This record gives sequence, structure tokens and C-alpha cells, in this order.
Amino acid sequence: MTAPAPDTVGRSVGRLDGGAKVTGRYEYGVDASRPGMLWARLARSPHAHARILSVDTTAALAVPGVRVVLTGADTLGYLASRYVRDEPLLALDRVRYPGEPVAAVAADTQEAAEAACRLVRVEYEPLPVISSVEEALADDATVIHPDWASYWVSPIIRRPGGNVVSHASLRRGDTAALFESADHVFEDTFEVPMVHQASLEGRVAIAEVDDAGVVHVWSSHQYPFGLRQDISDILHIPLGKIRVTVTGVGGGFGGKLYAGAEPYCIILAQRTGRPVKLRYTREEEMIATSPRMGATVRLRTAVAADGTLLAREGWIDYDSGAYSESSPGVVSVGLLTLAGPYRWQALSIDTRAIYTNKAGCGSYRAPGAPQAVFAGESQLDRIARELGIDPLRLRLHNAVRDGDLGPTGQVLNNVSLVETLQAAADRIDWDSAGAGHLRGKGLSCTWWTTTGMPSSAYVRMDEDGTFVLITGATEIGTGAVTAGVAQICAGELGIDPADLKIVSADTGTTPYDFGAQGSRTLVQAGNAAIAAAEDLKSQMFDIAAAKLGCQAEELEMSDGEIRHTNDPELSLSVSDVARLGGTRGGLLGRGSYEQPPTPYDADSVQGAMIGAFNIPSFATHACEVSVDGATGEVTLDRYVVAQDVGRVVNPRYCEGQVTGGAVQGIGQAMFEEIIHRGGHVMNPNFTDYKLPTLSDVPHIETILVEVPSDSGPYGAKGVGEQAIIGPPAAIANAVRDATGHPIQRLPITAERVWQSLRGPGTAS
Repeated sequence: MTAPAPDTVGRSVGRLDGGAKVTGRYEYGVDASRPGMLWARLARSPHAHARILSVDTTAALAVPGVRVVLTGADTLGYLASRYVRDEPLLALDRVRYPGEPVAAVAADTQEAAEAACRLVRVEYEPLPVISSVEEALADDATVIHPDWASYWVSPIIRRPGGNVVSHASLRRGDTAALFESADHVFEDTFEVPMVHQASLEGRVAIAEVDDAGVVHVWSSHQYPFGLRQDISDILHIPLGKIRVTVTGVGGGFGGKLYAGAEPYCIILAQRTGRPVKLRYTREEEMIATSPRMGATVRLRTAVAADGTLLAREGWIDYDSGAYSESSPGVVSVGLLTLAGPYRWQALSIDTRAIYTNKAGCGSYRAPGAPQAVFAGESQLDRIARELGIDPLRLRLHNAVRDGDLGPTGQVLNNVSLVETLQAAADRIDWDSAGAGHLRGKGLSCTWWTTTGMPSSAYVRMDEDGTFVLITGATEIGTGAVTAGVAQICAGELGIDPADLKIVSADTGTTPYDFGAQGSRTLVQAGNAAIAAAEDLKSQMFDIAAAKLGCQAEELEMSDGEIRHTNDPELSLSVSDVARLGGTRGGLLGRGSYEQPPTPYDADSVQGAMIGAFNIPSFATHACEVSVDGATGEVTLDRYVVAQDVGRVVNPRYCEGQVTGGAVQGIGQAMFEEIIHRGGHVMNPNFTDYKLPTLSDVPHIETILVEVPSDSGPYGAKGVGEQAIIGPPAAIANAVRDATGHPIQRLPITAERVWQSLRGPGTAS
């Protein structure tokens, strides 16, 4: 929808939930409660892999205040994970990672529930532990899911068996011939560990079951309609008997897209007849939820003497952990991001998700992309330096432009890669004299999608002239709903955004939305809000036309009045129209939007759930670092992000999303790593799991590039995920520029840099 934007768009207006948040009145999931509420806790396995021989809950049930203790025997047939049903709600015959739930307790107090969990007696028989992808793929590897062939699997997924969850592949062109004739061939391997979303608020939910058996869930969740479907699929409850209401969300980043605490609350509430609340501790978040997958990436790239990229062969093995969750979608993303936003004559890429005895992995802001881009962009710098070509010039030479084809054959339009490259390079003074001893500069280029799928909205006008936007979209802290969509809707109605009320994210009262995921909310929910506002205005104009004795097409609305376009004196106030509409049962505009699918060469991919990037956006990251030769410590001196957002709806929150994403990406590049020993997480807290602080991160210099899309509201594109993808590669390339040594493993710690400075083959 590329109509001219109203004057509310492009301004940094305040978000509608801002006042409640800064004053502490905003209710997050951790704050919510229900009368008569019980507290739940989960007893978890101490083993990474073991058979369960027996479970004894006698002592746990004897704890004063304990109402019920459930085990795997009570939850037979309750299987989770959206695309491969491989995860029992409570372990029955075996556990597959340390921290897997084996019993669920509901009690009058948290303390009683915790005491009961400690008294659940489980007899285990340890099994061989698969700690890495390499071990999982060995010919003699223990199969973590011996019954995998019996699981329900989404039809598009390819499952070859063994410890492979899913396998996707991309084939375009004759790679063999191009490698045979290429002037140069480069081969590299890269390692990326698991990292965590680290939301300040962990998973939390309350469930209540009424006398009719209707389940009402309050949850800090990103996708209420998806959660409702998950609950139905896992617990075999009809959709019509489930209502999900989203509480305030204290951070999600993709980690709250799937069922987590909610099914446990429901089964305990069903058994006790009381509301039940479950809140994960920080340690539970770190050991037993859904972090970003680790990955091993192997690349082989054919290049002409002038730096023209010819063909790429790539393999990514993602560490899925013990269960599948979102891994089939992640392997699909790997196909598209490992190629990068460049022109290729041929591609051959394989991506797999592999079971290991670690907590099952899930979605995390641009899932699957940082691992692939770290590898691809790092190898590009190697190619540039070994061919004696400036890394910026190499990228400009191979960058996609309008009309070029993406990795799977989609035709690319409104392409902004060159604009972002030039903007970032200019800001970082790329062509200035050398940075100096142990100082370096680095670049990385990325592209990302604006996820489609349906959004719907209602816009209601009450009898007093108040406008209410009713949307299924979830506000997860980005401002996408309470600033961006609100500005779009208010602009279409000709009112100040502060005068708009919002009701959102409740499956019982709001229309369907595909959820806060994939950088989609502003675009898809914004388009739905435009359609709903237009429908409402049409009704208002019909009422006003009948009252004024003119045609509806002759009317316009602004400043609280509906006027005749040729006779401004012929007018009616919006309040008068509201009262007239109230006598007819009220006025309600309805709107829906679903992004048309992006055409691509379907024959080029197999086993992929995502075949193309909708409304793709492009970005370039540039940074400058200094390295301490005595300690190996890397200091990030400058950081620049030039990102195409299509059309800026709210500059403040666009910049906030870009800045926040870049900081999280810097964390993955330089600090963060979930350390496992035999499947056990060794750093399950914010003391030992190092997150970047203000002292670690320079001011993020943000450049918002506007190359409008054809279908986003006024040309907008997705914003939220893009910025997290580029930092690992940009920083690795800057460190290589400073030291002369390649970086092929994250995070880029002082110890690893120090070892690399002391000679090849010593880096850990």
C-alpha cells in the first residue's frame, strides 16, 4: 500500500504504553495473579540422557500445601513441538537433556512446590550422552529418538533418520563446472556456539478452567493464536474451549513463540480446579528453554580472478538440542542467508538440524541467520584480502541490484544493498588512511525478510467519538503496535495517536494475527489497520452523507469533522456521526491483510519451509576495533549500521530497534556463549553468562535508509531482526584487519585473540 502517508507517519511520537511502563503501573506476566491461585514448579532431570526406571511421588505429595503431583504416566499422548511432535510434556521412558521436566507440582506456595520437587524420587539408568553435532552424526552414534519414525511430522520436512531432525537443500546452476573452471577456490569452516535470548522476564503463565471446561490462559507470549493452537494440539482441547490473553511481555526476541509454561499450568489447573501460575527461574531459563542453535558451517566458494563470485557450496549443521521446536524453519533460513545478498551463477547448499543431549533450541531474533552470515561474510573478507581487492569494492562488485535473482530465483525489487554499503562505508571513513597498529575496520552485509501471513484488525468508534483499534498483534516492547501501528491507524482516521485506544492480543476478543515474529507486525498489522480504518470511514461517510444530503464520495474527514470537499460549511462533527452510529448499533470497521506469496523457483529447494524472503530489506554493518597485543582484548571503538527500513514510521523506535539488535549481535560476537559439559549448562546465570554492558558497547551510529517497498504501509519494510545479524562478521573482519589472523569461532574472546597472535594453530 503505497498511498501518501498521513502526517502522523515519520514522527517520533510517544508510544501509548509508555506512561504506564515508566511509572511502574504496567502489568507484566510476572505481576499477574488470580484469586485462589496455586503455584507450580517442575521437577527436572539431573541427567543428560537416561532411561527412567521408576518414579515415586509419595514423599512429594506429603509436603504440606501440595495439591497434586503429575508425572509422565499422567500425560501420555501429550506431545509438543510444532513441526515434529517429538517432545513429551513430562518425560515418560527417558530423559534427553539435563533439566527435562519429569514431574509437575501444584501447591499453595512456591516454597511448598519447590520442596515437593526435591522429593520426587526418580530411578535412572544413564545412557550415552551426545554432546556435539559431530558425535551425533558418527556412524556408531546412539540414536536420541529411537522411535523417531512414529512421530507426526509436517509433510514438507525431510527426515533421513538417525539424529537428523530435518534436512533442507538448495540447488541452482552447475556448481561442479564452475568450480572446475574457477581461478580461485576458497574453503573454510566456522563454529558458532549456542546463545540465549536472555529476556529480563522469563517464561510465565497462569491457567484457569471454568465450570464449562473452558481454559483461560494468561501468558507473556508473542503469538497468542499460535499458542492457542499449540495448546489444542498438545492437550487435545478444542480451540473453542481455549482463550489466551497476553499479559505485558518483558522481552521475547523469539523465545516466547512456542508453548512453554502454559500446558503445565493447564493440566495442573484441570486436576486441582484452581488457577495455577508457573514462573521459570533464571536458571531454568538458561538450562531448559529454547536458545539460539549452535552451528558448524563449512564453505567452499569459486571466484574469478577479478573477484566475481561464481559458485558456492555450503553446509550448515545446526545443533537442535534434544527436541525440534523451530529447527525445521531455521534450516530453511540458512539456505537463504548463507548465500548472502550477492549475485551467484550457481549454488549448492545443505542445512541440517541435528539432535544432541542439550535443551531443545528455538527461535531467536533472525533465527539461523547470524551463524550463516558470520561464515559467509568472514570468508568474503578472506577472498578480498587474498586477491588484493578492497573488501568494500568486492561487495559492491557482487552486490544484488533491482531485477537480480535471489538464491532461490525470486526476482528482487526495491533493492538497497549498494545504498547501505556506501552509507556505512562513508560514515566509518572506510577509505581513510590505515587504522594503525592493531587497529582495524570491518564490514558485513545482510539481507532479511518481512514475514507475511495474516493479520486482521477492527477499528471501533464509540458513541462519544472515541476510536478503538482492536488487533490480535502483540506488543513485545518494540513499539510496533503501541507506536507504529497506532500512528498508522490514527493517521488514517485524522486523529492524534494519543487519542487512539488499543485492545490487543486476546484470542477471546481480538481478530487473528500471526504473531510478533519475523519482523512482520508493523507491516502486516499496519496494513490490516489501514483497511479497517477505511472500512470505518466508509460507514461514517454514509451516515454523514445521508444527514447532509450529499454523496459519500464528496466528503473528507479531518480535525474532528466530516466536510464536503467543495463546501466546507457543509459539515458534521465526528461526535455527531458517532451518536448517529450508536443508534444503529455502533460502528465497527473490519480489515484484513495477508502478504501475497513471493514467487521463486520451487524446484530449486527441497525440505525448506521458507523458500523466499518477502519484502526483503538490506543492511550493512561497519566497525572499527583496537586490539591489545599483550592481552588480546578487543575494544569496539566505533560501530555503524546502515539499514533499509523502507519508510520510517517512527524514527525513534526504528533507531531503537536497530541499536538494540546491534547490541545483541555484539554480545554474540564478543561475549556470549552457553558453555556445555556433557550436555550440562555450566553458566546458567547472568554472573557467568556474559552479556554486553554499556561499558562494552560504543554509541551505535544508525543510518536509516529509505527505499520503499511496494506493499508495506506507505512503503515500510520489517525492521526488528535485521540488525542482530551483521555484528559477528563485521567485528571478526575488523579483528582480522587489525591482527592479520582469521576469526573462525565465536565469541571473539581476549583469550582466543591472544592465542592467535602467538602463532597459527594455537587459537582455541
